[in-house]
Amino acid sequence: MQSIKSANTKSELLLRRALWEKGYRYRKNVKNILGKPDICFIRKKIAVFCDSDFFHGKFYQEGIKIPKTNTDYWIKKFTQNIERDAIVTKELKKMGWTVIRLWETDIKNNLDECVKIIENVLT
Repeated sequence: MQSIKSANTKSELLLRRALWEKGYRYRKNVKNILGKPDICFIRKKIAVFCDSDFFHGKFYQEGIKIPKTNTDYWIKKFTQNIERDAIVTKELKKMGWTVIRLWETDIKNNLDECVKIIENVLT
C-alpha cells in the first residue's frame, strides 16, 4: 500500500492537462484548504477532488469489487473514507466553497464532460 499515491494520479494528471490546455490556471494539492483538494481555483473558491473508485468507495457502494480477504478491514476503511469525504464536502460548503467530486473512471472515460462540469462552475 505504500506505493499508492495520493497526488499526481493518472486521472488527476489527465484532468489537469486538459484544464491547462484550455487556459485554466489552478493550484494543486493545496495543503491549507480542508481536504487538500487535487485542483483548486482559490479566487473563485472551487475545490475539485479526483476520487479513486476503489479507495473512495464507488465499488463498495455499488456492491462490486469488495476484497475477499480481510473484508472487515476494507469495509471499515471504505465507510470511513466515504464519511470523511462527506464531512470535508459539507465543511467546505459551509466556508463558501464549491466542491466538485469526480470519479477516476469518469475522468478517464469522459474527460470532456468532466472539463465541462468544471467550466460550467467557473463561468
